[in-house]
Amino acid sequence: MNTRRSFLKTGLALGASAAVLPSLAQAVAVEQPSPAANAAAKDATKEKSVLVAVREGSRAAMLDKAMAELGGIGRFVKKGQLVVIKPNIGWNATPERGANTHPELVGAMVKLCRDAGAARVVVFDKTCDKWTDTYSRSGIEAAVKAAGGEMAPGNDESWYKDCEFPKGKILKSGKVHRLVLEADVFINMPVLKHHSGSLVTASMKNLMGVIWDRGFYHKASLHQCIADFVTFRAPDLNILDAYHPMFRHGPRGKTVEDVVEKRMLFASTDIVAIDAAGAKVLDREPTQVTHIGMAQELGLGVMDLSKVDIRRHSLA
Repeated sequence: MNTRRSFLKTGLALGASAAVLPSLAQAVAVEQPSPAANAAAKDATKEKSVLVAVREGSRAAMLDKAMAELGGIGRFVKKGQLVVIKPNIGWNATPERGANTHPELVGAMVKLCRDAGAARVVVFDKTCDKWTDTYSRSGIEAAVKAAGGEMAPGNDESWYKDCEFPKGKILKSGKVHRLVLEADVFINMPVLKHHSGSLVTASMKNLMGVIWDRGFYHKASLHQCIADFVTFRAPDLNILDAYHPMFRHGPRGKTVEDVVEKRMLFASTDIVAIDAAGAKVLDREPTQVTHIGMAQELGLGVMDLSKVDIRRHSLA
């Protein structure tokens, strides 16, 4: 296995700026194009972010369809690589509560990665409840092992390494789980739900589970810190579990009455676009979720879904 791990940054793929040709009628003085014209020309040549939205199927079937639309698992995972998957496993709750990513979906992704030739597929989270209980009761530990993956602890400080985040506005440093640093491929698999502090828990918020001191986020600036971390390590792929999102009492939830069955799944390399879509499912405008706008300002993705190539599929 390779010991040297690369940090794969995911963002918008930018094409070359379009040249604005002067009119042949302007024989003497050629007027320079306006800033607005230049911006329009750039927008015309920019490759759009792709967001896949699948609905009305089993979790595994929707994942298969989404991955096929994105070019297949082989686009992301190569033979012999270390794949690290970060679901939400924060809470000691059974799957029907919607507090954690569903084990069927996590197990299906582990299997896809193993079938693609990954040498190891490792899953972890820094949990809010006791990690051994959440790993077990969520059903994720059993699903991961059945699919040929491994579970790693997220609540042991010895697994974390000090890192600097030079592009962060407020989050400038912190201890990051070493699996995130070593991964050839980093896959983010949050569950969609309401959150009392950040309004929405989706892809960016889920990454708080790879930092040792997430209490700093709440003391400093929750939304800015959520966006800042992505400048350091953006996931290579985001899969958002929106099968039965939690609409109230998040992030833990109280009963199954807090979830609403939507039978949806989103997939994208654009972490801003996928969270904007998740916000809409929860009846929020992306502009209402502060960290989504902050992440766009940092150049981490596109919040305006009208500028995203949304590929919709129904398996019904």
